[in-house]
Amino acid sequence: MSVGHTAVTTRRPVVWCDDGADCGIRDLLNRLGDRWSVLAVVELAQGVRRFRELQRALPGISQRMLTLTVRRLERDGLVSRTVHPTVPPQVEYELTPLGHSLTHLVRAMVDWSYSHHDAILASRQEWDEANPGSEIR
Repeated sequence: MSVGHTAVTTRRPVVWCDDGADCGIRDLLNRLGDRWSVLAVVELAQGVRRFRELQRALPGISQRMLTLTVRRLERDGLVSRTVHPTVPPQVEYELTPLGHSLTHLVRAMVDWSYSHHDAILASRQEWDEANPGSEIR
């Protein structure tokens, strides 16, 4: 703060809810902040996917991790799971109306990351050069 600066900041701080509670934002961030959930939502926004189709669309995800991811999304009401009585059983996943309501936010994150990717990479490189040997990655 400069010597001549005497104004009081009147900007209201971020408040999650009127009563100060987090209103479920922590739950949402826990779900969407993991490595695979947002990518699964992006893929399912394009339509119904069978398990293997979804797995192929998410390179690097293990069968177990995909199973956990879609179960968690299903538990939260974002994804529905349909089992067709065939041999072997066919399982399909699709976004629920609640899951579809999330896609505009995910799209905004995708757009933001696309628009700012070069700036972030440049900033990382600049920081890494200024802080050699740092373990932050």
